[in-house]
This record gives sequence, C-alpha cells and structure tokens, in this order.
Amino acid sequence: MTEYEGKKAINVSQSGVYSCRGRSDTGRLTYKSDYAIIKDTLPITAIITIQPKWTQIYMGETFTVRCEIPGGEGTYWSYDWRPKRFTTYYTTNERTFYNVGWEDNGNYQCRGNKGNSLTQWSNVIPVNISFTLRPVLTVSPSWLSPGASVNLSCEVEYPSEGWLFSWYKAVPYYKITEEPYTYELLPDGSKTAQSFYIINGQTSTAGYVCRVERGSNFYHKYYSDPKFVWSADVNSAASLTVGPVVQNFGYDSVKLTCKGNSPSWRVRKFPENRRPYCSNFWDSGESVCIIDTTYSDDGVYWCESMSKEFSNAVNITIQDFYSGPIMVIPDDPVKTGTFVSLSCKLRRKKIYPSVAFYHNNKLIQNDSREELNFLAVSNSDEGSYKCQYSGKESPSRYMSVKCE
Repeated sequence: MTEYEGKKAINVSQSGVYSCRGRSDTGRLTYKSDYAIIKDTLPITAIITIQPKWTQIYMGETFTVRCEIPGGEGTYWSYDWRPKRFTTYYTTNERTFYNVGWEDNGNYQCRGNKGNSLTQWSNVIPVNISFTLRPVLTVSPSWLSPGASVNLSCEVEYPSEGWLFSWYKAVPYYKITEEPYTYELLPDGSKTAQSFYIINGQTSTAGYVCRVERGSNFYHKYYSDPKFVWSADVNSAASLTVGPVVQNFGYDSVKLTCKGNSPSWRVRKFPENRRPYCSNFWDSGESVCIIDTTYSDDGVYWCESMSKEFSNAVNITIQDFYSGPIMVIPDDPVKTGTFVSLSCKLRRKKIYPSVAFYHNNKLIQNDSREELNFLAVSNSDEGSYKCQYSGKESPSRYMSVKCE
C-alpha cells in the first residue's frame, strides 16, 4: 500500500482500492474512509444485441438482451447493465425479460467487468413498450353476390415481424352488456403464417375477427374489431323487414322488425355510434326497433338471434325515408281581424333554409322564414295551405275563418 502524506487530493493512474484518513498536529489519526475502487477502462467497446429483433415490443411479450466482448472469449467476465435499475452485478452475458410492462422501457447498454478492468459501455438499444396492438381486419366484398368468395385480410403495424394469424367467426353472445360477440375458430384458422383467409360458400350475413400473436406471449393476444359481410337475401330462418314511415309531430320514424325461428332477437347497425339501436337487449318473439329519422341514422341494419342466426341486411339512408315538413295550422277556426301565424315544421333544417308557402296551390311566400303571418286575417285567407322545403311538400291543411 502506498501512502501520500500531507495531501488532501491526489491523482492516480493505476487501478486499485483506495482509502484515506487524516492526521492531527499531535499525531492522532482519524478512522479510514470508505474504500474507492478505481478500475482501468480497456480500449474495448462491448456490443449489446436484442432478440427477437422486433421494431416494436408490446406488453406481455418477452425479449432477451445479450452482451458480447470483442476478443474477450475465454476470459471470465461479469457484466454491468443499464438502465440504472439493472446495475446489479451479473455473471452471465444474457438477460431475459418476461411479460414485459411499462417498467421495462428504457435505453439498454452493457459493459464487461474483469478484476480491476472495465470495457467501454456498449451501443444503445432503445426499448419501447406499447400498451396494446389492434390489428385491422378488412372484408371483401362487403355485400355478398352469388358464388363469390369472401376474402379476409388482417393488417398489423409491423407485418414482417413473425406474426401468426388466427381467424374466427363472430357469434352473438347472450350477455350483451358484457360482450356483443364470442368467437368460433374457422376451419384451419389457427396460427397461420398468412395474413389472409378465404371463405367459400358463404350465403348469409356474417361477422369475422382476426387475432395476431408472436413469440411466447401467453399473457396478451390481440383481436381485431368484428367486420361483417352482408347479404340482402331473405331466408325463412331469419329476416329483417323495414316498415313504412310513421309521421309524428316534429319527426318521422321507421320501424324495423326481426322475425325467424329463434325466440330471441336484437337489431344491429353499422357503423355503430352512441345510440344503442335496440342492440343492448334481447327481444322475445319478434324484435322491433324504432329509428328516429331526426338524427343521422344512415347505415346497414340487420338482425341477430341468440341461436347464432343472422338475417338479411338492409342499407338504410334516412333521407330516403324523410317525408317532408309539416304544415302547422290552428285546429279551431280563426276569427277575422285577429293575428294568426302559420308555420312550416322543418325536421332537417339547413343553415339557410328556403321555405315556400302555398295557399290553394298558389305560391304566396318563398324565403328563409318558417312562419306565414297574418296581421289581420280575413275571409279571403280561408283555404288549403301547404309548405315546401328541400324538394318535399307537407300534407295540405285547411284553415277556417269565421266572422267576429
């Protein structure tokens, strides 16, 4: 051991274990300090690799990092690791992380440690853990035609990184409030390497789902949203019928009815939005769903049964069912000389509406006003009135006038 008298700080050029202590003028010595280990840094840079070599890692997956010392074969090494929480002394040059989560994010590095010598820190491998993966399923065609095959394609963000694909049919689930569907594996549809699947002989409306997985991830399997192929053909086992438009005060409605062999039905719609469309419960016997055409309810509608049957599908554009405005007139006769206001009740109002009023089929007002006002109604104002808006007319209403 070398001693350096009278110095508070020294420079050292050799590796070793160092400590210090103080001496007073009277010769009394303090206790020794903690030991400081100084190691030589070798002109060798470690190399860190990762397996599998995936661009993105998802929660629940497994990866392994490996530290290599160029030219260090046959030498006993221990290893230091970064991030800091992994700086525990390791004697193996591999570390495997199972069922990874957020805590495994970070920039990974390693270096070799031999006696009083260290290698340079390795290159950096950034590891980013994503919460989940949502594969995207596409179905072609959307509407069935006789003899046509159904082509399923499952897309993931990084398609060439060892994914396996499984293919399922979506089956209505009886606990609607929990999950709308359960999944039944299609023939030869388990863990295929191909990202596509072909279905022959499909004749009715059906829903499909794909699942992707890779490696030894036992904790997470990633499912797509269900996608559907629709058939307009009506069959005896399940059918959807669209009733006539019912005109109400201020809105129109359309009734959808499910019928078939099953005792329980529900109506479904694509695309879905916040409105339930009668799909959050099962109806016994026939299922009836009322659509309020005041809202934008355009979409594809079909029925599903608790016994796994699908009806024909109907593509509904609500504008096709829009029966026009309503002419609002007092029910009782009005008195001559009084103020009277008639109005045109618009169910789908434009920003700048153009409303036309007719008296006995003669145009009397055509502008943005939705009211037809009479400051002092007279006998000549009696007659039939209707209004027109957005190319559609209201039913005619008769206004009676009586003398004061």
